[in-house]
Amino acid sequence: MDLRARPDIAEFRTEVHEFLRSNLPAGWRGIGALDAEERKRFARTWREKLVEAGLIAPAWPREFGGRGLDVVAQALVGEEFVRSGVPHYPAECDGNGFILLAPTMLHWGTEEQKRRFLPATLSGEIKWAQGYSESEAGSDLFGLRTRAELHDGNWVINGHKMWQTAGVHANWIFVLARTDPTARKSKALSLILVPLDQEGVEVRGIKNMAGETEFAEVFFTDAVAPAGNVLGAVGDGARVALTLLGFERGAGGLAAALSYQVELDRLAGLIGDHDLRRDPVVRQRFGECRTTVHLLRCLAMKALSAGASGRPPGAESSVFKLVTAEYRQTVTELARDVLGDDILAPSGAPAVATLGPQPRGLDPSSPAAWTADLLHARPVTVYGGSSQIQRTTIAERVLGLPRDGGDRAETGRN
Repeated sequence: MDLRARPDIAEFRTEVHEFLRSNLPAGWRGIGALDAEERKRFARTWREKLVEAGLIAPAWPREFGGRGLDVVAQALVGEEFVRSGVPHYPAECDGNGFILLAPTMLHWGTEEQKRRFLPATLSGEIKWAQGYSESEAGSDLFGLRTRAELHDGNWVINGHKMWQTAGVHANWIFVLARTDPTARKSKALSLILVPLDQEGVEVRGIKNMAGETEFAEVFFTDAVAPAGNVLGAVGDGARVALTLLGFERGAGGLAAALSYQVELDRLAGLIGDHDLRRDPVVRQRFGECRTTVHLLRCLAMKALSAGASGRPPGAESSVFKLVTAEYRQTVTELARDVLGDDILAPSGAPAVATLGPQPRGLDPSSPAAWTADLLHARPVTVYGGSSQIQRTTIAERVLGLPRDGGDRAETGRN
């Protein structure tokens, strides 16, 4: 896809540039240069500006608060924001709402659901968590045990979900639950939209190994949701869930690729500060990282081309997930080795992002930030569907190799 071949995209890019020029302060270096309190204040006002300008969800239809543009415009905004060091989704739960649920709802939802949930997600009234993973289900969607039974016009839900990203900040959750225990595995599940602020729901924070309460777990004891809150048809939850996972891996691919380039620039600064630019092993490993970042951009462009044609993400999204996850560990391990003894007593500016690379503005030589990156990268090859699951999906659904038996689907990171 050649973005230069579309005059409308060139015009929209100019509009985004003007928005950034008009709304960022003089001398702006990126949100990574702000301290914690400054980032909170900036994120609040920045989100308001994005909503007002229609830039937080430009690909949504106008009747739901978007601009009626396409996924290419959406990708352009994300890329330009990474380049300028500003967040596209400033609030804690925005990623769950705008990257995961909203495009899935636009694909599968009823008109009533879209009118109810999309404007409230845009305004921030509804803050979403994702309810897929369970402690005993591993990477197998069909192994989940949370159940939902229909009684008097409501789903009554019992079970336990784990690893909800930003779950302590959410007030709604989309829950994959077993709604027909007698059906074959792929028809036994439904995706239900459930309010968290009710009796029968308990949310507990989970502290990760970097010392942050990034995750939550949610317990359901006779929690309720209206019968009409099923996204897609009852029993179609597996297909809806896999569509959502495709959006999770495919959305923002160009922005993600550029964020990895920003991280490489930061890593180059670290290497220079440790006087290792001429070290042959470091140079080789850095070159391999740069090659992978270029590959990720190519994959993102391919996914964007498919999305621009109106097709939902397919099994090819597993390639992006696999390469990204393993690259996160490769690049942070290189940073660890460059840091050497400095990693034993990390000091300096703390990390800003807990998922993925740090934004522009952060001190490239901060051992504390690189140490946090290293720790955050450890579980990446497990959550969102393990690397083993991704390889199986690629083998069977992309390469057409024989199935290895069983009725199986992969979970997502929550």
